[in-house]
Amino acid sequence: MAVKVGINGFGRIGRITFRALSARGDEFEVVGINDLGDPAALANLLKYDSTQGRFPGTVEVDGNTLIVDGRPIQVCAERDPGQLPWGDLGVDIALESTGFFTNRATDDRPGYDSHIAAGARKVVISAPAKDAPDLTVVLGVNDDQLTADHLCVSNASCTTNCLAPMVKVLHEQFGLEHGLMTTVHAYTNDQRTGDQLHSDPRRARAAAANIIPTSTGGAQRARSGSFCPNSTASSPVSVSASRSSPEASPTWSPRLAAT
Repeated sequence: MAVKVGINGFGRIGRITFRALSARGDEFEVVGINDLGDPAALANLLKYDSTQGRFPGTVEVDGNTLIVDGRPIQVCAERDPGQLPWGDLGVDIALESTGFFTNRATDDRPGYDSHIAAGARKVVISAPAKDAPDLTVVLGVNDDQLTADHLCVSNASCTTNCLAPMVKVLHEQFGLEHGLMTTVHAYTNDQRTGDQLHSDPRRARAAAANIIPTSTGGAQRARSGSFCPNSTASSPVSVSASRSSPEASPTWSPRLAAT
């Protein structure tokens, strides 16, 4: 029986994940999507992708339902994930890919665990959690720690997924004294296409016309005990990051010193 998936946030990560799950239709079935965008616009973005190309199947819209390869998918527009109909849809795993819900719920604010309250059995967060999820997992690094008891799991960040496997191998084989990594990341839709107001003055600059220094969660995760459990250095790896114009070709350059 296919694992039933609900996707919260049908942006870049949500749509790419949808494509990956659709390619494994005998294993996964997306039964619900939550996004504040118009369903017809969501269908168009899924069907035509500037980087990935056309969706290989059929994509249609019927009111608040996407019909992909003949399968109906309910589309919701809830701001609070705790109000989603995951229980009615039988969702096994909720993908939290809005980028907004990176903490657990509080009395006055929903969180990634609100999906559990809505009826989902488990939650996968597509970004680093800002508090302490049940586990932060990087495939090939610590996925052996994942158990059925973990309900809310973070998949870390793209930077951490690049860096952590190499750091783990070097640390286990030689011992890691310290390191520095520079990553050049493709710009994202949080940045401005032209110089415009933004809460971060650097991200207010035209994304395609600048190389913009920015923050990254990679440093914090790479220096954590999850990936270098026996390290004696308090901060074995430091990471600097910038955003640049190549849409689909991010690069990274590590410099590490082994003991």
